[in-house]
Amino acid sequence: MQSSESADLLIEARWVLPVAPRATALAHHAVAISRGHIAALGPAAELRARFSARERVTLASHALLPGFVNADTDAGQLLATGRALAAVDAYAKLADVRGVADAPAAPRCIQAPADVELTREGAQLAIAEMLRSGITAFASRAGRPEEVARVATFARIRASIGMPVEERATDWADGLTGHLAQAEALWDEYKADPWVGLHFAPSGAHELSDAALARVRTVADELDARIAMPVHETDEEIERHGARHGVRPLRRLDALGLLSPSFSAVHLNRLDDPEIELLARKGIAAAACPQSSLRRGIGCCGLSRLLERGVPLGLGTGNATSIFALDILAEARAAALIASTQSRTADALSAQQALELATLGGAATLGLKALIGSIEPGKAADLVALDLSAPAWRPEHDPAEIIVYGASRDRITHVWINGTARVAAGRLLAFDEAELCALAQRRSAVP
Repeated sequence: MQSSESADLLIEARWVLPVAPRATALAHHAVAISRGHIAALGPAAELRARFSARERVTLASHALLPGFVNADTDAGQLLATGRALAAVDAYAKLADVRGVADAPAAPRCIQAPADVELTREGAQLAIAEMLRSGITAFASRAGRPEEVARVATFARIRASIGMPVEERATDWADGLTGHLAQAEALWDEYKADPWVGLHFAPSGAHELSDAALARVRTVADELDARIAMPVHETDEEIERHGARHGVRPLRRLDALGLLSPSFSAVHLNRLDDPEIELLARKGIAAAACPQSSLRRGIGCCGLSRLLERGVPLGLGTGNATSIFALDILAEARAAALIASTQSRTADALSAQQALELATLGGAATLGLKALIGSIEPGKAADLVALDLSAPAWRPEHDPAEIIVYGASRDRITHVWINGTARVAAGRLLAFDEAELCALAQRRSAVP
């Protein structure tokens, strides 16, 4: 009799949606996990016979997906403005729904001192909310990237932290030389970290000179680092750039040698056809922030057009204080609806495609496509489970459509990163929830 293979964890689910190599829903399948990576995906009965697992989780009414990827946010800024009240309030309410003891009452106003502690605590609340929302990896722009990086390492969540690049003096450094020196020191600190990667995050192209962008490109090439920056976000940005440099931003960035597969463009709300061809030819990854863009009244990028040309595209939440939610599942729904409106074709972006943007597309934007974003043997076991047992979803429909159009983040019950539970049965494990509630209360002031 052949001996069984050992595994650390076997997860059986009603549905498994691997995203790649096939965009499909697999009924009554399971995932075997060993040493933090996916060892096998197959029918549950077969994997039960094949593997002797130290732990087994059975999710009879759930869908199992790759963890969601937030391709653009600013985790350290969650408490930076008075408008962050809603985000703190949302966490307190969510904690109360989840049954956290002594959840604080909703604060009426928020203190917003600009200090290191504020960034650190904002990152703690943001990362906690992202984990609850099934987000297992994120990219963040941060004025103090070292604080967000420390929280991400503590929480053991995958993070690509943007190192700010400015020619003016900021709280982080004085001038361009100071910013690049700070970035190189931080790079040395985290170059071997298993959870945190770093990239350069220049401000808008219209704010930086040719010389500054050329220096960023040189240092990024030396370190083999990615560059991510907002591009073509608004008509006003493009007009200011044209007035200063005489050309549209993407064409200038291309002339300066910045556009390559290691460059990620955020927003891209205003593109002409030649620019889309340029993105496709250069292998640029893109991050769209549908809800934030709509909330600000600036529209959204041409999702279907970018996908048709093969541009890798992920979804981000953007500014946390414009939407008050770090929720990629909601962004996937918005993206699917926007694409239908843009093309005037029903299902222009299918539910499966929307889920791919929320997972594998975001992984590509972070430069992590080979590691995460799909349920394939050899990849890291970053997974999320959603309960699909609601009466309205019976008889069963297409699970992908249920998830994108019917489910919400409240249906997320389990989250694993590298095969280790971060949320289990709806309970956050990466942080002490009572401490988070106390943190939110400390940052509030009730008159």
